[in-house]
Amino acid sequence: MSIHQTFADARSTYGEARFVIFGVPYDRTTSYRPGTRFAPAAIREASHSLESTVPFAGVDLAEVPIHDMGDIGEFGPPAVMVGAVEFTLSKIFGDGKFPVALGGEHTLTCGALRALREMDAALVFVDAHMDFREEYLGEKLSHACVARRALEVLGLSKVVSIGVRSWSAEEVKAARDLGFRFYTSMDVRRRGIGDVLREILKALPPRVYLSIDMDGLDPSHAPGVGTPEPYGLSDWDVREIIHALSPRLVGADVVEVSPLAENHVTPVLAAKVVQEVISAVVSTDGEVP
Repeated sequence: MSIHQTFADARSTYGEARFVIFGVPYDRTTSYRPGTRFAPAAIREASHSLESTVPFAGVDLAEVPIHDMGDIGEFGPPAVMVGAVEFTLSKIFGDGKFPVALGGEHTLTCGALRALREMDAALVFVDAHMDFREEYLGEKLSHACVARRALEVLGLSKVVSIGVRSWSAEEVKAARDLGFRFYTSMDVRRRGIGDVLREILKALPPRVYLSIDMDGLDPSHAPGVGTPEPYGLSDWDVREIIHALSPRLVGADVVEVSPLAENHVTPVLAAKVVQEVISAVVSTDGEVP
């Protein structure tokens, strides 16, 4: 159990806050290394090792109204967890606040889809895996199916994935047949993240939700994830993605941290990613998307 029950610098009440953090401790459909149910506590604990100032963004998070509402619920089947996330996000969005979810397996992002459709928002994934299976082990609400569910709800023009480098033959065929837009980590290496982002930004609407699966990063940067995959993105690539999208961001999640798999590195990086998301949005206030 973490000695720190809230994310660092989350000192505001819900009513005062602009940014609302909540945890989703869930790993029921995990297929390789379980333990993402411990991620919210580990990320919160790690956040207290970081300074409040985010230097490259020029933001002091101690001056930003942030609230940590804790973890949501005790869950059974994936549909129950997804419903709880959907309810929570709808409340936060409805109150005009910016949600940041800490996970937990990637299935939780399915809980954002209906709210994003109502907002006419796009969903950008950072992910090593295509997550485009129709079902996995008999379950359609699975970490291996998140992008497929997103495409069904939001449509082709509003879903894109960056950093993909792992897929089955069936899902990549389905993705290409349906026109799912994805950029591999090799695309990023050859073209540079800036060029990839410029292309993506031309096609995105004014509102974007960012889902960062920590396995999108190379295991040398983030070894403690549910399903690590070599040849990934760098921490700088992910920072560039966050800041390029920041004028359009309406919410985010940081998922698939598995703290049992290693000591401290990945939870610290995940906490830093949360800091970067919040500080990037604050630093771009007033910019036209």
